[in-house]
Amino acid sequence: MAGLEGIAPKDIKEFLGKSWLTHDGMWFFNVYQEYGIDIANKLNRAAIQSMAPFEVGRCRKLMGTDKNKLETFAEVKEFMDGSFQAILPESVLSASSFTAPTRNMIQWAWEDGKCFAYEGMKRLGLEDKYVCGVIYRIECWLDCLQVPYMVNPKLDLCIMAQTGRCKGEFAFDFED
Repeated sequence: MAGLEGIAPKDIKEFLGKSWLTHDGMWFFNVYQEYGIDIANKLNRAAIQSMAPFEVGRCRKLMGTDKNKLETFAEVKEFMDGSFQAILPESVLSASSFTAPTRNMIQWAWEDGKCFAYEGMKRLGLEDKYVCGVIYRIECWLDCLQVPYMVNPKLDLCIMAQTGRCKGEFAFDFED
């Protein structure tokens, strides 16, 4: 049996990321079982919003920036890319893309049917009732970073369940 020092850092990161996702999903499922889908969705978004300042602060510290407000598109893109690389397991990163096709825009897309939240909700039979927490989490991060943005489409119910695809964009108005 190997001690922690015998395990590759990427394997530890994958293990911790998947464990967090499992906890998140089971928390949602148990709230749903006890209180119903409307309360589960409401509490999920409240938890995401409450968690965002802590996550953003930890990511800023991890990446060595003390800026409370990001002032350029390059800073936003670098922060988001670094944060995703730090906290998301490879299984999530490989199924999603966050690209900057033009200055001041980040487009997101999930492979068809491959969003981890959609997959989890589908296993529970709740995909058509789930209010997206994934893109909302990014919105909460941007709010914490005091970055003005617009998101299109503005998500409520999971669009993967509604349309079979999840894609959209964050638009920024930086002068850099």
